[in-house]
Amino acid sequence: MAVWAVLFAGGTALIGVPTSDPLIAFGWLWLATIAWRNWLPWREHLRFLRDWMPIALLLMAYNISRGYADNLFDPHVTAMIDADRAMFGGHVPTVWLQQHLYHPGQVQWWEVAVSLVYVSHFLAVPTIAVILWLRSREQWGRFMRRWISLSVAGLITYFLYPAAPPWWAAQYGYLADHVARISTNGWNAIGLHSAGNTLNALQVEAANPVAAMPSLHTAYAMMAVAFFLPLVRRRWWPVLFAYPTAMTFTLVYSGEHYVIDVLVGWAYVAGIFFLVGVTERVWRSGDPVTRSRGVR
Repeated sequence: MAVWAVLFAGGTALIGVPTSDPLIAFGWLWLATIAWRNWLPWREHLRFLRDWMPIALLLMAYNISRGYADNLFDPHVTAMIDADRAMFGGHVPTVWLQQHLYHPGQVQWWEVAVSLVYVSHFLAVPTIAVILWLRSREQWGRFMRRWISLSVAGLITYFLYPAAPPWWAAQYGYLADHVARISTNGWNAIGLHSAGNTLNALQVEAANPVAAMPSLHTAYAMMAVAFFLPLVRRRWWPVLFAYPTAMTFTLVYSGEHYVIDVLVGWAYVAGIFFLVGVTERVWRSGDPVTRSRGVR
C-alpha cells in the first residue's frame, strides 16, 4: 500500500487527479485492491474486472451522454437565481460569498480546502464502493443500486431541464455582479498545478456547462452519508454530515451551483433511497430463498 500511495501521489502531482476517465480511476482503485490483498492468487484479483468493468463502461457512457444533455432545450437561468433570492432575502449566496471572501489574484487558505473538497467528489464515492466490495458484496450491491439510480435520475433531468450555474449566468449577463469559477484555485497554492490543469480541462472539454440541476456533487456526498446513517450511532451523525455541508459551501462559494441546486440534489437522494428501498423489499419478499430463511 505504501508503494501504491507513492505512485498515486506521484501520478497526481505530474499528471493530475484521475477524474476525467472512469477507467483510469478504477484502474488505480484496482491496483489498490491488489496491493491491499497482494497474497491472493491472480484469479481473485481478476474478479474486480468482472464486477467493475460493466460499471466503469456505464459511467463512461454517462459522462459522454451528459455532455449532450443541453441539445434538446435551451438552458434555464433565471429560475435558480429567483429561487436563491427568495430564500435569502434578495441575495444570491454565491455573489455574497465571493464579495466577502474572494480576492482576485490571491489564493486564501480556505480555497485550498475548497479545491480538496471539490475534487473529493470524483474519488470519494468510487473509493467507498470499492471498500464495500472488499468487505461485503451484499452492501456493495445496495450501494451501487443507489449510486447508479441517482446518476440516471440526474442525467434524465439534465436532458429535460438544462440549468446554468452561477458562473455561467454571470458570464452571459444574467447576474449583474461578477462571479468567478474558482473551484480549482487552491491547487496552485500547494504546488499541484497539474491537478488543477486536469480539472480545468475536464470542466472545459468534458462537462456540460448547463447541467447544474440537480447538483450531483452534493447529491453524491449526501448519498454516501445517508447510506451509513443506519450503521453508526447518532452521536457520530454530525461528523458524517460535515462532508455534504462542506461540499455545499464549496460549490456555492466557487460559483458551481446555487443553493436550490443543492436542495434539489438532496431531494433526489431521498427519493432514490425510498424507491430503491421499496424495490429491494419487494424483491426480497418474492425471493423463495429469502422467504425460506424467514428474512424480511
